[in-house]
Amino acid sequence: MRRRRLIVLVIAVVAIVGASAFAVLASSRVKGSASKTAAAYFAAWRKGDITGMERLVHEPPPDFVARHRALSDELHVESIQLTPGPLKSLGEGAAEVPFAGVRQLAEFGAWPFDSTLRLAVRDRAWKVLWAPETLHPLLKDGGRLELGEIDLTTAELVTSEGEPIPNDSYAEAYLDPLKPEFAEANQGWELVLKVPGQPDRPLLSKQPEANVERTTLSRPVQAAAARALDGVKDSAIVAIRPSTGEILGLADRLEENYSAVQDLFPPGSVFKTITAAALLANGLEPFAEVPCPGSYTVPGHRTIVNDGEVDRGLISFTDAFAHSCNTAFVEQATTRLSWEDLVETANEWGFGRPIMTGIRGSCGTVGQSGDMDTFAEDVIGQGEVVTTPLCMAALAAAVQSGTWRSPRLLSEEQVSRIEGTPPKPAPMDEGVVTALRDMMTAVVDYGTAADAGLPDGVAGKTGTAEVVDGEAHAWFIGYRDDLAFCVFVRHGGSGGAVAAPIAARFLNGL
Repeated sequence: MRRRRLIVLVIAVVAIVGASAFAVLASSRVKGSASKTAAAYFAAWRKGDITGMERLVHEPPPDFVARHRALSDELHVESIQLTPGPLKSLGEGAAEVPFAGVRQLAEFGAWPFDSTLRLAVRDRAWKVLWAPETLHPLLKDGGRLELGEIDLTTAELVTSEGEPIPNDSYAEAYLDPLKPEFAEANQGWELVLKVPGQPDRPLLSKQPEANVERTTLSRPVQAAAARALDGVKDSAIVAIRPSTGEILGLADRLEENYSAVQDLFPPGSVFKTITAAALLANGLEPFAEVPCPGSYTVPGHRTIVNDGEVDRGLISFTDAFAHSCNTAFVEQATTRLSWEDLVETANEWGFGRPIMTGIRGSCGTVGQSGDMDTFAEDVIGQGEVVTTPLCMAALAAAVQSGTWRSPRLLSEEQVSRIEGTPPKPAPMDEGVVTALRDMMTAVVDYGTAADAGLPDGVAGKTGTAEVVDGEAHAWFIGYRDDLAFCVFVRHGGSGGAVAAPIAARFLNGL
């Protein structure tokens, strides 16, 4: 009996001890695993379940949820991708998971980052040991990520093809002041890292897009004009499409703030194109014979001489134009034309018409005195006649197309908006135009521009304008197919020897 009681007592003791041991073992067991906690954290992060993430963190900061939401809102995060690497054990009760992340930002697109999720056993459970750099490594040491707006009001002017204006094209003086006409406020973005005690560090930048406006400039024409003027100081080339009036090239190297579209210069013999138009309209035929002596004295007035006082005898009016015979033009004009005739013709061919380019512009004036000595000089582009290279390019374009058009650098709609409605195209006298074309062809075939190296199909007129403040101005105007142009070299010398070869370089460079 006693033995049975002893056995029962032993069994009871063993049961009590076993239960106590089980309780101790159960109380020391770690809940979950590092890999499961990490997987749950990444899953909650992907879903945007910040509260779920917070429950897996050991002693999360009070602003844990607010901080995550603020970063997403501040950076305009649209989505996030997370790719965990293999879990690394750091000894008993500690581990870490390196991971790659990609935030999709509304302004910048994909923005990748690398970070590490650290874990440890806390209160018998695997928990995330969160720090700001878990969210992004740049947030360490108090770093903040800020997305700021960049406001810019600007415009970009491009060629008619939509391409950038060629570099060093000598058109900048016209294009830069024009940009404010098309400037629109556009917004860009910049992502900046701010760390206390350190200068701001730009991370990403998206510059505002400029408003793009097409000009009429042709990239190959503008490039060829600019290269033709390389090394030629105080010079300009204006190129126009005769069929539309569009300015295809505007290369201006004029010095001392002179402008090829606004400043006036004596044109010299290129003005004989207008004098010839007046004489043709008053009945002088291109094949009519006219004297071309070395010098000619207007009865009771001044004496005019040819270059080198060359006497060509009796020649056709076309040949007088081709060889730029001053004496022939002065004699014919002073005996056949009045001052009013010359002014009326000049006005018809552009001098009396408004020029609306989008960048302003002027054509010129003919002498106002009516004095016979001045009139004799005016008919050969001296005296009181002054004009712009732009106007002379438009003159050549009118000969080519048979219609005078106001040259323009912008679309007709933009020109109208900036300067007002441009003048309508004005058809010229067909007979006069036909004769001028033949006469300008003769200048290149055997006249003053015959040795300039001009390509086939070019017609033109040279000009050498004498001035009192230095060497003569060199001019050459002309056209080839649907391209008209004016080459001007201030104080350059002879039009045939200086300006026409530049025109050849320009045309051969197209």
